[in-house]
Amino acid sequence: ESDATAAMYGMFNQFRSAFSGGYIYWGEYRTGLWGEGLASQSDRDNTYLNRLSSSHAQSNWGGIYTTINDCNLILKYTPEIEFVNEANKNKVLANAYFVRAFCYYWIGRIWGDAPLLLNGFESDKQDDLYPTRTPAAEVFAQVEKDIAAALEKMPANVTDRNMASKASINLLKADYWLWMAKVRNGGTAALQNAKTALAEVTSISSYALLSDYASVFKNELNNEIIFAWSYVKDEYTGGYPADFLVPSQYTSTATIENPVKVGSHQQWCFYTQVYKDFLSSVATDKRTIVSFQTFYDAPKKQTFQWINKYAGKWESGTRIFDSDVIVYRYADVILFNAEIENALGNKSAAITELNKIAKRAYGVDNYYSATLSTAEVNEKIVDERMKEFAAEGKIWWDFVRFGVAFKKVPSLVGRENEENVLLWPVNSASINGNPNITQTPGFI
Repeated sequence: ESDATAAMYGMFNQFRSAFSGGYIYWGEYRTGLWGEGLASQSDRDNTYLNRLSSSHAQSNWGGIYTTINDCNLILKYTPEIEFVNEANKNKVLANAYFVRAFCYYWIGRIWGDAPLLLNGFESDKQDDLYPTRTPAAEVFAQVEKDIAAALEKMPANVTDRNMASKASINLLKADYWLWMAKVRNGGTAALQNAKTALAEVTSISSYALLSDYASVFKNELNNEIIFAWSYVKDEYTGGYPADFLVPSQYTSTATIENPVKVGSHQQWCFYTQVYKDFLSSVATDKRTIVSFQTFYDAPKKQTFQWINKYAGKWESGTRIFDSDVIVYRYADVILFNAEIENALGNKSAAITELNKIAKRAYGVDNYYSATLSTAEVNEKIVDERMKEFAAEGKIWWDFVRFGVAFKKVPSLVGRENEENVLLWPVNSASINGNPNITQTPGFI
């Protein structure tokens, strides 16, 4: 039992590591909303401009498949282990199914066709070491199966926020079915599946939208958080938010943390001016200063900018990036509900949901009028997602799901006919290490 439980925690450590950098590349940097910060790197610049190649570091799926292998071995051996409490065994299994479902959901969206591995590798002499790419439809079908298995196994009394729970599994289920409905022709049935999954989350009273937006990112594991990767001092810190802050040596000493948030290395990336203008477009929007802040350092004669989300803390002259990275929170539930209701033709219900987010942001009731058309509601949902989830690794998927990537992303305008341009190439290391892996068509 102790081995299985330790393996579960180890799986989550690998899960967190696998997404610590790629999460923002795969989920946001391709939107055209990002550019260089105080310095630049070619992999980042190529991502912002949708110039992806097999040499790009984030085209490597190795970390995700290592996580999947951890899941597979847990699912292989845990059923044979006798637990004192069967509910604890079911929790281990449910977490493994949840993590595997999450990983394959991302793999299917990032690379499309990909190896579907379910057995677990324990030796370099196994017969199945060189898999081929399975059609994306089968990859997504496995996600559905794993979500169902996770829900079946997960004890109802589990309320973890750094690991799986009924709520986080159902939110992944809603996310999945919304994608299947709008990107993979799942239709009304898929939308209804997503709606039903969200209803399971809203039925749990311990989750709610916080009244203060900034508090979502200040108080870890608060009532808005449904699932987050745990970052802990002296255990695991860093991740993609480490790239958002100003190097401490650049600023005047008096400005450090007063107000400039400084980091331990170069500020490699930041929002474009267009995106900053958009985030600042409503003066009363309480999210703006959380999403980014600027300050003119008079002695240095330079304006600095930084992101206040996931900034960790400044201790003894060192930035410790120990803020949990949020994957799902209650705002996802509300905006997914708005999207689903609008897609089902329930425009008024969609506007009601949208106004819940607007109320917190702008402090105004009924911010969005009932006279909006269905198309306008979709536009407003995208707008609010761009403001609500800035720097949270979601907006690329929103653009694809709403079918606006070729309209909103400058580097994709006019490229609709390029084969698989919304996918990623497979890293050359994966192809060189496995003769059965072929490159994503459209890439070299």
